[in-house]
Amino acid sequence: MPNFIKNFLQKISEKTAAFRITISREIARFSKTREILTPQSDEIPRDTSAGNAGCNIGLEKAASFCPYCSSKEFVKRGTRKKTLEIVQLYLCRNCNRTFTSQFIKGRHFPMNLVIEGLNYYNLGFGLEETCKMLHQKFNASPEASTLGNWIEKYSELCKFSRLRPYAVKWAQRELRDKAQSADNIGAAMVETTSMAHRQIYRFRYHRAKMKILLEDYKHRNFGPLKEYLDAVSSETPHQYFQDGLRISEIKTKFDKAQMIIRSKHNYANELAKFVLQAVKENKFRHEALQRFFIANDSVTIASEVPVYIKKEDIEHMQNQLNFKITEDLKKFENKDGKILMTGHIDLIQVRNGMIHLLDFKPNAGKEKPIEQLTWYALALSRLTGLRLYEFKCGWFDDKDYFEFYPLHVVYKMKDRKKRKIRFKSGDSVEIPERNEIKMI
Repeated sequence: MPNFIKNFLQKISEKTAAFRITISREIARFSKTREILTPQSDEIPRDTSAGNAGCNIGLEKAASFCPYCSSKEFVKRGTRKKTLEIVQLYLCRNCNRTFTSQFIKGRHFPMNLVIEGLNYYNLGFGLEETCKMLHQKFNASPEASTLGNWIEKYSELCKFSRLRPYAVKWAQRELRDKAQSADNIGAAMVETTSMAHRQIYRFRYHRAKMKILLEDYKHRNFGPLKEYLDAVSSETPHQYFQDGLRISEIKTKFDKAQMIIRSKHNYANELAKFVLQAVKENKFRHEALQRFFIANDSVTIASEVPVYIKKEDIEHMQNQLNFKITEDLKKFENKDGKILMTGHIDLIQVRNGMIHLLDFKPNAGKEKPIEQLTWYALALSRLTGLRLYEFKCGWFDDKDYFEFYPLHVVYKMKDRKKRKIRFKSGDSVEIPERNEIKMI
């Protein structure tokens, strides 16, 4: 064989080996780790700041106002030492009353332990098994009867309790079909995947809840959403989330004419208020809320859902669907002339015949993430093939909840008479024609 051919083949083999090494590194970099929701995978560090390591397991947020008079003029007034936690006391300078940051009183166990007990139980674990898991995580566990009392006490808050028997049966059937151990019921019910998209995002998908909700006649057309969520762990193009623009950072301005933002008190406010009282550091708020919503809420089916949208998707919506999105696509193009925008939806709910895309925003009353949520809806609509009028967007915290229809943001009706929208409460509001935010 001539030498030039040998050299040519040697170079090809070297390049092939280098390519294989690169591919293996990329696979390792974007590997998807399925996790069982056990104490090891969701470990919460114990608070040892008071020098009582291993005993002070209670976590609580700092107080923001007096619960008696709503005054923000207060000072710290020592601590109250309990068996398993040390509670910070505050003195209000306005009404001269002592209070704590937690609004639920009369407990022998820390609130974060109570919340974890509710999480594990509603993931399908039994009373005794849940108590063992709490002992493994906190080194302190309640009796099964105590856990049962918590479940009964907070049943109005944890609406998933009415669906739990059906979800457990579904998960057990899945485990039998796959010849897996019954101990994996939490993983069978909720799929958890960690994704390295510039930072770690933990995608959670309640498969049993999605299956049950689809049986409702109002949700019969949402099968494509289930198909997309089923494929997230195995088919998500992770390289897109390294190269694409982040939707939350894009500076776009949609036309606000003919759209209305409705402010109301939603059940999500109550859940957030209940969970956040046991979150000490702000950086853990999203994680704690998502875990609780997935495990205990009856309509939340997924969290941190990855979505993306390309240039051809935007062009199709503008040219074929007559959506008014942007007049200048070039400002979103990269150096190769391509457009790729990515994001992660905090929470997805299926209720009342609609798909709700929710974003937790601290101080929600001061935020207006209309563009961000609208892009999420556009992206998920293209990825699932569902029409945009089946989506509703909202953002919330423990006090406020705001929602709007993304279709009203991008689709403007022409040559129509002025009309009003009437709500079930009897209130009515005229649809605005000017490009301004209308909130009711």
